[in-house]
Amino acid sequence: MGYSDPKPQYPIVPRERLDFDLDGDIPRFWFDGNPFKTRFFDAMSTLFPEGEKFFINCVRDYRERITDPKLVQEVKAFTRQEGQHTMVHNQFNERLKAQGIDVDGILRREAKLLNNARRVMPAVYTLGQTAAVEHITAIMAHGFFDRREVLEHVDARVRAMYAWHAIEEIEHKAVAFDVLKQVAKAGYFVRILSMLVIMVTFPLHVFLILNHMLKRDGFNFRQRTGLWLHGLWWLYGPRGLFPPVMGHLFAYLKPGFHPWNEGPMRNYELWLDTFNRTGDPIAAGNALHAAGS
Repeated sequence: MGYSDPKPQYPIVPRERLDFDLDGDIPRFWFDGNPFKTRFFDAMSTLFPEGEKFFINCVRDYRERITDPKLVQEVKAFTRQEGQHTMVHNQFNERLKAQGIDVDGILRREAKLLNNARRVMPAVYTLGQTAAVEHITAIMAHGFFDRREVLEHVDARVRAMYAWHAIEEIEHKAVAFDVLKQVAKAGYFVRILSMLVIMVTFPLHVFLILNHMLKRDGFNFRQRTGLWLHGLWWLYGPRGLFPPVMGHLFAYLKPGFHPWNEGPMRNYELWLDTFNRTGDPIAAGNALHAAGS
């Protein structure tokens, strides 16, 4: 995976009212015509609205204790970015509702689960979970756009949405971690326990929703079994989505880890320059994808 040499972090810039043409004629299986690949990303999209709300609240639990002016501003920008992610993925999820996916039921169950977590678990632990998920999503952002082949046969509008989301995940990838370490004063045990739990529960939730979606798509048990076998190879096989990023994922377990130790995102500046010149997130997403190795 091609991280460039570490350098100072990027400014966190909320970008609002972006148009990805999500109400357009996006195919049902927009990822290479493949149900499993499409529904893997669709399942993550259903988790984002309640997840982003959870992340914002977990960081805000410590807002009054933050004294560093720079971190105060970063938390504000982080909150605005996450709010925009929620709005865009809610719009995308309306497409899924129209396809018969029980998005409302998924959101209700997710909200109940996350609200219960905040009610019964210490704030430092739920903030640790937030920092862990932010690391996972940042690593995914790096990995998915580092290799051109990963998102080659994907509808440009959906790819652009995920490119924008990826860019902003990179920009704010250290905010929750810095609040966890500098303000909540979390020790190594809390940080690692949070990550280990998330490494199990996050993919489990995605897979459960993915299977629900395949059922709603009308695939029977035998057909779903075939889709799962090919899909898991696509995810975890030698040239799959995740093996190239696993080293960076497990770097989180190092005692001296910090998100910016993993370096900035390759071709970040290209996305930013294209977007600033054109104001078009789809053009920027295309440019980011085309620059992959």
